[in-house]
Amino acid sequence: MRRMAALVFPGFQTLDYFGPIEMLGGFRDEIEVVTVAMTLDPVPSRHGQRIVPDRTLAESSDYELLFVPGGDSALDAAKDADFLGWIAETSAKAERVMAVCTGTIVLGMAGVLDGKRATTNKLDFNDTVHLAPNVEWVKQARWVQDGKFFTSSGVSAGMDMALAAAADLFGRAAADEMAEGCEYIWNDDPDHDPFAAMAGLV
Repeated sequence: MRRMAALVFPGFQTLDYFGPIEMLGGFRDEIEVVTVAMTLDPVPSRHGQRIVPDRTLAESSDYELLFVPGGDSALDAAKDADFLGWIAETSAKAERVMAVCTGTIVLGMAGVLDGKRATTNKLDFNDTVHLAPNVEWVKQARWVQDGKFFTSSGVSAGMDMALAAAADLFGRAAADEMAEGCEYIWNDDPDHDPFAAMAGLV
């Protein structure tokens, strides 16, 4: 059983979080999802739904898996040194680190993606990647894997990235079965990214 720290902060993007949680949390015998936040107070998503954290950042940084969603407010959360410090410490210990959308920028700001390939939301790409200049940002990618790090483009792309991480952990057949169980058509080609062109990046 691997414990996955699923980080939340006020204003997190709803599908960024719950899409990958649907895919990864479905492996109930292999992954225990632990919702982590700065405090134990209910945390509102961008759309107003509130989630009750299981643990605070101060309680532990020992998790086998780390998942960071995005949202416009992610960059506000990243102004907190303790927030970034916990991400850096947890990432160093984790077997796999996953992030969606601007959550990938937060990983970059924490320094854990220095020298690594990563991608992020294409609509915000040019306005955000300068915040983590030591990352090799990939303009056209649905998701990117570099070692233990999995980063994805915006919002719905997180589900494709999560299934890729599941395939890495448990095998392709298990990931395919999870996608089928969710009646989800998995975009399993990390390079298939029409949104990069739509955003004028390529």
